[in-house]
Amino acid sequence: MLTAKGAATRDRIVAAAAAEIRERGVGAVTLDDIGRRSGTGKSQLFHYFPEGKEQLLLAVAEREADRVIEDQEPQLGQLTTWEAWREWRDVVVEKYRRQGVNCPLGVLITEIGRHTPAAQAVTGKLLAQWQRRVQAGIEEMKAAGKIRAEVDPARASAALIASIQGGVVILMSSGSAKHLEYALDLCLDYLHGGVTAS
Repeated sequence: MLTAKGAATRDRIVAAAAAEIRERGVGAVTLDDIGRRSGTGKSQLFHYFPEGKEQLLLAVAEREADRVIEDQEPQLGQLTTWEAWREWRDVVVEKYRRQGVNCPLGVLITEIGRHTPAAQAVTGKLLAQWQRRVQAGIEEMKAAGKIRAEVDPARASAALIASIQGGVVILMSSGSAKHLEYALDLCLDYLHGGVTAS
């Protein structure tokens, strides 16, 4: 069990590692770089992460995965009206536009998840959790007659998550959020299509 000071030091190391990875990529980042940025020595790094860089990468993956969901709350848990869906869409676009290359989802997908099986598992768990939350909103709207009966909630929620991922990757490489906006708009138009209830 870590003391409050120990937990703060560990968090500082993980935050420094995440920042280094965003700026330079996993392959270019060393423990020395992370130590310099976090103001910690090698002995401290190995105290908190005795298995080295792979264990630290896993901690970064877990931190970034938590941020992806937190960044969408409370809207993600309240997808029960079309107004709520539009508000969630706006929150997603604005957060990713503001985060740009510092986007936690992008770090997980384009960097960490490709380098360690454990981090890849964290990414998979995040995507499954995220999809379940979106799917729950679709199912509730469908039960209320606000989404067409033929819409498959599992497939629609998977497509929505994929559209966000793709839009975020393009945003990170181009600086433009337009693809993310258009993809989300098309997905919501599909869900809303042919239903007049608000």
